[in-house]
Amino acid sequence: MKRYILFVLLAICTVNGFAQSSMTDSQVMDFVVKEHNRGASQAQIVTKLMQNGVDISQIRRVRDTYEKMKKGNAAYGATTESSTTDRSRKNNGQQRPGRNKRQIADATLNDYEQSRRETDNYTEGRVYDGRPQSHTYDENDGDFLKMQGEMNDWMPQDTAAMYENLLKQLSRNRKKVWGRDIFNNKSLSFEPNMNMALPRNYRLGPGDAVFIDVYGASQKSYQTTVAPDGIITIEGFGPIQVSGLSVAQANNRIREKLGKRYSSSSIRLSVGQTHTIMVNVVGEVKTPGTYTLSAFATVFNALYMAGGIGDLGTLRNIKVYRGGRLISTVDVYDFLRRGHLSGNVHLADNDVIVVGPYDMIAQISGKVKRPMYYELKRGESLGTLISYAGGFSGDAYTKSVRVRRKTGRQYSIFNVNEFDMRSFRMADEDSVSVDSVIPRYENMVEIKGAVFRPGMYEVGGQINSVRNLIEAADGLTEVAFAPHAVLHRMKADRTLEVISVDVDGILTGRTADIPLQNEDVLFIPTKTEAQEQQTISIQGEVLYPGVYKYADNESLEDFILQAGGLKQAASTVRVDVSRRITDPKALAPDSLIARTYSFSLRDGFVIDGTPGFVLEPFDQVYVRKSPGTSTQQNVSIDGEVVFPGNYTLTSRTMRLSDIFKVAGGATDLAYIQGARLERRPNQVERMRMEAVFKMQQEQQEKNMIALATRTSNASVLQAAQQKNSTLLDKFRVPDTYPVGIELDKAIAKPGSDEDIILREGDRIIIPQYNGTVKINGAVMYPNSVGYVAGKSVSYYIDQAGGFASDAKKSHTYILYMNGTLAKVGHNAKVRPGCEIIVPTKIQAKMSLAETLSVGSSAASIAAVIATIANIVK
Repeated sequence: MKRYILFVLLAICTVNGFAQSSMTDSQVMDFVVKEHNRGASQAQIVTKLMQNGVDISQIRRVRDTYEKMKKGNAAYGATTESSTTDRSRKNNGQQRPGRNKRQIADATLNDYEQSRRETDNYTEGRVYDGRPQSHTYDENDGDFLKMQGEMNDWMPQDTAAMYENLLKQLSRNRKKVWGRDIFNNKSLSFEPNMNMALPRNYRLGPGDAVFIDVYGASQKSYQTTVAPDGIITIEGFGPIQVSGLSVAQANNRIREKLGKRYSSSSIRLSVGQTHTIMVNVVGEVKTPGTYTLSAFATVFNALYMAGGIGDLGTLRNIKVYRGGRLISTVDVYDFLRRGHLSGNVHLADNDVIVVGPYDMIAQISGKVKRPMYYELKRGESLGTLISYAGGFSGDAYTKSVRVRRKTGRQYSIFNVNEFDMRSFRMADEDSVSVDSVIPRYENMVEIKGAVFRPGMYEVGGQINSVRNLIEAADGLTEVAFAPHAVLHRMKADRTLEVISVDVDGILTGRTADIPLQNEDVLFIPTKTEAQEQQTISIQGEVLYPGVYKYADNESLEDFILQAGGLKQAASTVRVDVSRRITDPKALAPDSLIARTYSFSLRDGFVIDGTPGFVLEPFDQVYVRKSPGTSTQQNVSIDGEVVFPGNYTLTSRTMRLSDIFKVAGGATDLAYIQGARLERRPNQVERMRMEAVFKMQQEQQEKNMIALATRTSNASVLQAAQQKNSTLLDKFRVPDTYPVGIELDKAIAKPGSDEDIILREGDRIIIPQYNGTVKINGAVMYPNSVGYVAGKSVSYYIDQAGGFASDAKKSHTYILYMNGTLAKVGHNAKVRPGCEIIVPTKIQAKMSLAETLSVGSSAASIAAVIATIANIVK
């Protein structure tokens, strides 16, 4: 937050005030914090402060509050006694300042503009959003733009993203020279090791922290700092000149000064925090200037502080001057390639580092390990450039490379062979291209098909004929068709020709061997019967039905045993085998497409059928299920019976009365007339229900399409879609469905039509007596009332307040406890536990969506009811 306020205040410092300030310093700070938390942009905050009359002097006063930092500087030359002072050194030189995205973009942009001016007639102008625009801003606009530039760290996200894209675009347009970005790596700052032993040539200077230890007969320590005039002052001894002395020379001078008092003790001088040096970095660097560095700093550290080498700077000939004399020449490539730091000397005060322009830059592309631009020295060869690029890649064409050169008037091409690469001298702006190998073979033959080791082989030497090639592939397999093989040969125009080969004759010596040529391909075919995998299959009542590999002379008994043997439910009097009919010489289709053989088994052996029957390829065996085998089928009876629970059907014709009798009959609380049956749909019934449900889905989709073409009212479409969704959810295939029964009649007349036959999964429910009648639907007050024998439907309607105004009286029906329905007016009588339902009239005025939904709903209900009715029958 502090950084945010500071940048806002710095931005305003560049803008002229508009009026007399009406805000105090604390109000200015509170205003910035409040507006930032509210989400205001930097431009909005600055504008509002300017409108309130905040001037530059006030802004600077507030800014100083944030810039004040506690700085403690030891007085030069002052001496203090210390025995616990930390004597480790820290890097007290200048640190490389971080740059925000705007500064990086501007620097990159400046470099890019400079390179554009060198090669093109580039029009001067500022660049915004990647497009050049002429500078036509007035004075106020310019001030405001300056302010926004200062505040770039806190720009809106979209503006920051714009500079991200600009950086990426500019980086793609710049030449990527190997090694030029080494000094832009934040993780490779070349910062010196401050706590190493002092170099032999290190000389004391102003700012060095000096520690003097006296030990032996006397114990004492002094800490002091070399003053700007080069002296240190020791209490009781006066000033001592040490500047320019080495540590050993300073030790001798201190002993001379202190030795008389401490004649029986030893005296030792050491240096703690070292002084800083001023180094000038000039030439083609990103930020030339004078830098304050540690006394241990090297050339690489100074170059890092200067932002690295510029686009025109050299990496191969960096010069270091001391006192006007050249003391070192640095070649960065020596460090990158071999780790040599011979030219990276330790710097001294007032050293000058000069980075001149590069001599030559060459590009290498194609099949080398590191294709990019490289800086070369005068006289370096093409071989040296290739070594800089890491050498050739594995698929490079090394016999010759292509060099394109600008001769001053036009381009020239040089094809340099492998023997001249070390002697061919490179020139500036040379472009080297390394081709890839041709995707062809010069000594290859291939063998495919029925051999043990198919693949490519070297032609020549031991392999120079068809016989040699087959022997190299470990010979033919057992399924090889030796009388006729095919040799594909490439002609001079790269077209193919086919040569027939009698492999059997060549191997036996009856036919002359055929010499091989480069890129010949020999194909050994497989016998016809082996080309298609031969199988036999078995299905039905065996442990492991499936497809098996065919074997010669396999009998039916063997195959059944291979499939795990017969299951308990298998029929031993009916095992069928079907066999395909094949006639390769037929000229017309035959009406007979397969033959079937039937067998009887006893103890796993065939006792009846075709004698000596042996299976043939692609036979299919069917082991039938015995009709006399069936699994247990259970039904359940719950409620008011003596022994409720699950019971097994003992016959296929077991009925309601039979289960009721087996369960011990009814209890005293049972209501036989209310008994009901729940049945699970079998596979056929479920398929029918799913078909009906699918039909309703399709009908609903058609209704929705018709509605969409007739109306554009969004609310109508939404209402129709909701009704459609409700209908689809309503008509899911149920797990069970009710079957209306009359158990009292079934018990009275066993075997009658009312005494229905049961099936697996049926559930019979015998309820208790329910002495109420429920009235529901279009009545004034839906209710449940006590059953009164002999009372009509109208009596119970009155108990619910009578019919409602929208009641459809003629369609009133009764739902009985046993699941049966009866329409009032068709001799329907009220029984205990039943429900009287009064339907509602359909409204006369309905929307189009409601009409379509009601119509489709009625059709769906009718279809499902009809389906269930058919299922029950």
